[in-house]
Amino acid sequence: MSQVEADRTIHFVSLGCPKNRVDSEVMLGVAERAGYRHVAEAEDASVIVVNTCGFIDAAKKESIDTILELSGYKDTGACQKLVVSGCLSQRYPDDLAADLPEVDHFLGSSDMLKLETVLSGNAARMLVGNPADWVVTASDPRRVSTRGRSAYVKLAEGCNRSCSFCVIPEMRGKQRSRPTEDIVREVEGLVAAGVLEVNLVSQDTIAYGRDLKDGSNLADAVRRIADVPGLRWVRVFYLYPEKMTDDLIDLIGTHPKVVPYIDMPIQHAADGMLRRMKRGHGGERLRELVLRLRARIPGLFFRTAFIVGHPGETEEEFEELCEFVRFAEFDRVGVFQYSDESSAHSSTLPDKVPAKTIAARAKKLMSIQRKISKKKNRAMIGQELDVLVEGPSEDSELVMMGRHAGQAPEIDGCVYLSGGSALPGEFRRVRITQASDYDLVGELEDEDSTGPELPPAAIGISHRASDGRRVLRTYR
Repeated sequence: MSQVEADRTIHFVSLGCPKNRVDSEVMLGVAERAGYRHVAEAEDASVIVVNTCGFIDAAKKESIDTILELSGYKDTGACQKLVVSGCLSQRYPDDLAADLPEVDHFLGSSDMLKLETVLSGNAARMLVGNPADWVVTASDPRRVSTRGRSAYVKLAEGCNRSCSFCVIPEMRGKQRSRPTEDIVREVEGLVAAGVLEVNLVSQDTIAYGRDLKDGSNLADAVRRIADVPGLRWVRVFYLYPEKMTDDLIDLIGTHPKVVPYIDMPIQHAADGMLRRMKRGHGGERLRELVLRLRARIPGLFFRTAFIVGHPGETEEEFEELCEFVRFAEFDRVGVFQYSDESSAHSSTLPDKVPAKTIAARAKKLMSIQRKISKKKNRAMIGQELDVLVEGPSEDSELVMMGRHAGQAPEIDGCVYLSGGSALPGEFRRVRITQASDYDLVGELEDEDSTGPELPPAAIGISHRASDGRRVLRTYR
């Protein structure tokens, strides 16, 4: 390898949500187009990029800790440039520039394509622009990093809502939906490259198309995506709990490629809390929605998220939330512990909940959900399911793992495979034999493959989720 080739190595760490992963994959595509080779170890990289999350205190702390950790490779490794991008630098550009002299360049949440200028050697240190300046397009360079034959696809960027606790509009700008044609074109390209599963994400997916003024809507977009030849699974994320149209519900319930999976961050169930959170709906309406979705989507897998400890949350309101979780019996639940965000409306509200109380409430809610998850998993023993094989498990290269339709990449559990051999990227028929709180064990029932194994590629974006989900280093 020449010295020039050795100097053109890059390593990425992507923090936070799947939307950030897409941004990191675009930057990886930009780097490859500029002649850079991705390396799995930070110590081997001449350029290190940290794509940050700035949503809550824990995410901000993780971002800063990661930046400081990786800055050490400027002294002990091959690193010549440390680049920080994403939501944290979008939100606090001047503060970070002053406090982190180790960082050579800062990019914001819409500045992914500016990495090319950084790599050319002609960039200013501060490149944070307007968060509303960009949304990914099918023509942008991108290298998928999820395992198996799965990819995330962004439908839109930004958000028009004003939830009291949230600063996403500040970091990502107002809603900007992609034209449906452009999304379909990207999915067609992904399928041509071997992708069999796409996971549709945005900040507020239910609002897709409202800003386009051309009649675009989510149900039509999902249908057109699902109809792309060669695609096997489509999964929809971040459905705000309002305006779930009959068309969309019927599509999720009946289309053979749209998996019966609802990801809907409900946040709370008590009327008073929902008003203080500026969520625009009440607890009784949420109960009706849960019953409606369960009745009309056969075999539904339902994932949600809640915030505990928001200012003003009383013990009675928290207990109402606990009862709602027992009633709804969600398949997956994420629990966030509230933290003040200086620019969020909720930070100005009185009746702050003590940190110890918040932690205790989160623990109790997850304990309730753990029992529900275990019961639901045990009910699957004996069932035969289609499983998308991802590759070796995190615990042992000798044990393969995959996911059934109700398990989204990296954020839900997995199926550990036994009774034969399987290749990453295959769909296999599996009989479930064991169940734990979140994961399953299944025996391979067939020997048929959907196609050859995807060729290995020299990528390994280190992805660290900031909400307590599993941390995975993924390869494709």
